[in-house]
Amino acid sequence: MGTSASGRLTDGNMEYFYFHNCLYDYVWKDNRRRHAERTPTVDIMHKYGHDYKLIFVGDATMSPYEILQPGGSIEYSNDEAGAVWMRRMLDTYPKAIWLNPEPEQLWPYRQSISVIREIMESRMYPITIEGLERAMRYLSK
Repeated sequence: MGTSASGRLTDGNMEYFYFHNCLYDYVWKDNRRRHAERTPTVDIMHKYGHDYKLIFVGDATMSPYEILQPGGSIEYSNDEAGAVWMRRMLDTYPKAIWLNPEPEQLWPYRQSISVIREIMESRMYPITIEGLERAMRYLSK
C-alpha cells in the first residue's frame, strides 16, 4: 500500500497533495502530518481553475473495496466511495492522467488497477520513457 500524490506544474510551480491509495474527501501536504493537517478535497476543486492538469502518481494496488465502497479508506471512515471523489475530480479537471510505477504487464492481474484505469478512462501510463512521453502528449493536447 503506497501513498499517492497529485500535482500540477504551472509557470514553474507545482502544487502537490498526498492521499493514501485512493482519493477521498481529504488530501494533505505533509505526509507525516496527514492526520493533523488535512485539506478538504472540495477546497482544492474550488481553489484551482478547471484548466489545471492533474497527475496522479501511485501503484493503484489496493483492495477494490477502498475504491468502490463508503468506509473503504484504511485511514478513516469516509462517507463516500473513492470512485465518487475520483469522478468529481476528473469532472473538474478533465486533463488528468495516472502514472503507475508497476510494470504494465502486471496491470491486468491487479483488480484495483483495472478499476482505476476504468475511472481514468484508460489514461493510466507506466513510468517509463515511452509511458511518460505518451502521458505528456495527452496532457499537452
